[in-house]
Amino acid sequence: MIICCLDLEGVLVPEIWIEVSKKTGIRDLRFTTRDISDYDVLMRRRLKTLKNENIRLKDIQNVIAKIKPLPGAKAFLDKLRSEHQVAILSDTFEEFAAPLMKQLGTPTLFCNSLKINAKGFISGYKLRQKNGKEKAVLALRQIGYEVRAAGDSYNDITMLKAADKGFLFNPPPSFSREFPKFKVTTNYQELLSALI
Repeated sequence: MIICCLDLEGVLVPEIWIEVSKKTGIRDLRFTTRDISDYDVLMRRRLKTLKNENIRLKDIQNVIAKIKPLPGAKAFLDKLRSEHQVAILSDTFEEFAAPLMKQLGTPTLFCNSLKINAKGFISGYKLRQKNGKEKAVLALRQIGYEVRAAGDSYNDITMLKAADKGFLFNPPPSFSREFPKFKVTTNYQELLSALI
């Protein structure tokens, strides 16, 4: 049996933090795992910025409520799910993902969670597990699945390496040089053909 594991942000929906940056005008929130490979460093930076700028969870959720999937993402996901099982492996948070998952037809999602204080500020985050994407792929392979995976950022590389077949989707230009092992796909038709 085949299962396809996909990253969420940058593959199916816009990068949430970039959208928050656009809405708030806070440039420091534009950084993603395409820019900073160490997720903990990135998240500590984000949390510090949110605190300094007095931004609560509800402010971020208000931005997320207006985000739509990338053009063609829902049709791509529907077609892929008609051929194979699909799981979304993301470093996003449960508190962010619900409206996005609904627009995508509620696919299976493995992600993290946030710690929220009494005043509604994000005080920290809780990983489902360290290297969660890689471990999910390895566990799926261990129970007999052939895993095909796609992502676009540094935090997807271990997932792609652990999969039977890994693909980059619209990565930064440097990725094709840095990670030549992975075929680069630039649109949903190419990605669908690669995964099926």
